[in-house]
Amino acid sequence: MTTGQTVRLPSVDRILGDAACLDLIAHYGRAQTLACARAVLAELRTAMLAGAVCEEGASIAAIVAQMDERLQAQACTQLRAVFNLTGTVLHTNLGRALLPDAAVQAVVEALQWPMNLEFDLETGKRGDRDDLVEELLRELTGAEAATIVNNNAAAVLLMLNTLAQNKEVVVSRGELVEIGGAFRIPDVMTRAGAVLREVGSTNRTHLADYANGVNENTALLMKVHCSNYAITGFTKSVELDELVPLAVKHGVPTAVDLGSGTLVDLAQYGLPHETTVRETIEAGADLVTFSGDKLLGGPQCGVIVGRADLIAKIKRNPLKRALRVGKLTLAALAPVLQLYRAPDLLAERLTTLRLLTRPAAAMRAQAETLLPLLQGALGLQYVVTAEAMKSQIGSGALPVDQLPSFGLAIRSAPGSRLSNPLGVLEQRLRALPCPVIGRIGQDTLWLDLRCLEAAHQTAFIAQLGELSA
Repeated sequence: MTTGQTVRLPSVDRILGDAACLDLIAHYGRAQTLACARAVLAELRTAMLAGAVCEEGASIAAIVAQMDERLQAQACTQLRAVFNLTGTVLHTNLGRALLPDAAVQAVVEALQWPMNLEFDLETGKRGDRDDLVEELLRELTGAEAATIVNNNAAAVLLMLNTLAQNKEVVVSRGELVEIGGAFRIPDVMTRAGAVLREVGSTNRTHLADYANGVNENTALLMKVHCSNYAITGFTKSVELDELVPLAVKHGVPTAVDLGSGTLVDLAQYGLPHETTVRETIEAGADLVTFSGDKLLGGPQCGVIVGRADLIAKIKRNPLKRALRVGKLTLAALAPVLQLYRAPDLLAERLTTLRLLTRPAAAMRAQAETLLPLLQGALGLQYVVTAEAMKSQIGSGALPVDQLPSFGLAIRSAPGSRLSNPLGVLEQRLRALPCPVIGRIGQDTLWLDLRCLEAAHQTAFIAQLGELSA
């Protein structure tokens, strides 16, 4: 505080000429540093009027120190790496699938070099970017053709707009799903210009319902995989192999929105079986849409595979250009698809599958190692135990099925005087240099270790000391 002595602020020129400030200029550029200096000086002038600035706080050294801190904060990206200890492997809010090393290296190369995105190296003429992965997708799915867009919602939208604009699409009421972000099949149909024809009831739909729903304005019979919920009890649904003959009889295509879209039978890895894209094609589907960043384990994208004539129509739709993917997505997708050519090595090389099949014993050993370190950092206000828990495969990707897991359970110590102790701790974990994201339930903060691989454990341990600061 001032004590009758006038505090004088240094000029902008004097600040910019300071040796420490010259280092800031060299790092952040003159324009940004100048703007920061002016902002700090303006705040100090306001504080001076309130008598809240001492001579030391108005020194060049103090001002430059403030500028350094502020410029560092401004330079930090909002998209940050986090530790996903939620227990959900394919977490939508945390970016879903992690890419394997081969895909990461391919993206780095694509960032640094021009690529033959739409250039045919054999003919020297313009090419089609879908050609970069279409052969792989045909091989892995058994489909005649394929095209790629920016996500599965876009794939459904583009398919419907191309084949069913101003026409009816027959869908069971039990399959009119809503997924995260209020994405609803009826709303997407409306935006695509298609007319929804609901058949059956919420819990029971018969083949006769589909047959009664077909008329001269029918464009598609569509099935939607209910990957984010399950109806149990008195239920009935029509399988694809039953529906296809009806579609053939009336001369309309059958489309299936698989949502997650796995390319291998997960049961061989001890996971719940999920209908594969190949099984869907072999059952007679004319078109199948699915995501690239869920069970497939690749980058965010939407894939449409199926009959060559229908894919050709979809690719001619002007919306395709608005929904197409760029070189980074294709650079990441191709190496991921290549991994599926060696299914015996897939569980080791595909990050998503490696996390889903991680042995509970390995997570238990990890929990026992981390327990005393975390307990020491938290002190007497909390009690940390190593416990069995359940992991979730992912939102929109077998969310009902759970996997046996292991991790750390944190509870408030008896007699603790902290108000909302778990909420406070959760916030402290999120404030770490690499935020730790867990989940609170049953008066416990759960840190599921399924997604904390050995390569990242050292970094996790290194920042635990900041919890006790």
